[in-house]
Amino acid sequence: MRFLGVGETCDLGALYVALKAEGHEVRVSISHPLAQGTLAGLVDRTEDWRAELEWVREGVILFEAVSEGLGALQDELRAQGFTVIGGSAFGDRLENDRAYAQEVLAGIGFPSGHVWRFDGIAAALDFVGERPGRYVVKFSDADHASGDTFVGGLDDGRDLVAYLRGRAAMGEADRGLILMAHINGIEMGVGAYFNGERFMTPACLDWEHKRFFPGDLGELTGEMGTVVTYERGQRFFGRTLQPLEDQFRAAGHVGWVNLNTIVNEAGVWPLEFSCRFGYPGYTILKPLQGRWGELLNGMVERRPSIETRPGFCVGVVLTTPPFPYSREDIDEPVGLPVMLGPAVDPAHVHYGEVGLDATGQLVTSGLYGWTLVVSGLGASIEAARRRANAQAGAITIANVRYRRDIGERLIQGDWDRLERLGLLDPLPNQSPG
Repeated sequence: MRFLGVGETCDLGALYVALKAEGHEVRVSISHPLAQGTLAGLVDRTEDWRAELEWVREGVILFEAVSEGLGALQDELRAQGFTVIGGSAFGDRLENDRAYAQEVLAGIGFPSGHVWRFDGIAAALDFVGERPGRYVVKFSDADHASGDTFVGGLDDGRDLVAYLRGRAAMGEADRGLILMAHINGIEMGVGAYFNGERFMTPACLDWEHKRFFPGDLGELTGEMGTVVTYERGQRFFGRTLQPLEDQFRAAGHVGWVNLNTIVNEAGVWPLEFSCRFGYPGYTILKPLQGRWGELLNGMVERRPSIETRPGFCVGVVLTTPPFPYSREDIDEPVGLPVMLGPAVDPAHVHYGEVGLDATGQLVTSGLYGWTLVVSGLGASIEAARRRANAQAGAITIANVRYRRDIGERLIQGDWDRLERLGLLDPLPNQSPG
């Protein structure tokens, strides 16, 4: 098959490399000037993806992001007869307009009344002044980043007030935002591929680790590591994503859909959608799935299911400076050698912002310092975590930073709590609760 990748910073690098290794024809368009070194020497590049439309007419166009207008563009290309996997205008709105997403979720029975929408910071400050409390602030636009989210730590909201005033002083007073009541519980996501007609099963369960440092300290990043499994998720999928199937079908969405939630004894509390291939989540799923070409072709053919493997996969993101910021903010060098030791299993190394230099050496590249992801499989979370950490330790990169505690909280008690909450499918020898 032919695949044409369209993106700003080449977030799907590992997928493109895998497709090429499977024997498919791959061309990639990368628009950001500081990302031109990503995948250099590893996949074929094109400066203008539109000039490749005739080349890919019988193939698949892969869109990476949910930037403003890209979902509508994908819908338009589908109407012209192209096969497009990535998202839709509906998916873009769910991800970027957080208040709208909460309205959609409330319409299918999720809790409401704990999220408030504001057109600017001043109105949000007035609200907190009248109703002091602990809140989470999330900005609602196509340019929001993980670092824009602020989780209040004080019950009277003083830290949140200071944060919002600081953002206003930076010239962001008119940005739309939502406030969410802070809810204690376990952060847990559910995701599935949507083939244009229905969600392909089984669904995936995931537990992301977004803070920069071990122990969930430091900045909120896109993701530092994740635990995933395709087992025991049908019950949770049935309560969360599956009721939205008709709406995604009506929108013509084709691509990944993930809903992140907080779960506790009071119920399931939705946080936000990702209606695109999420990086690095898609790479961490790969060891539990079949070949990428087969999976994507299954979406095109609207098959009802995907091939999966049992057990857990743990992924660890290996980053280099300026992460968690960008080279637009901090001037850091690229071109540092990435050396894979003899103990590395290539099947569990997923390229991020890397490329080949003039000598053929794998080196760092790109805008952010999302250098690569390593993964480990296991029948238990502990076994998968141990193998992922062993992979990370066998790779040498100057100034590399990563977390070695991915999955620790699940192992130490959160998994047992999930069992008690009854959110997981029963074990084979267990009667339904």
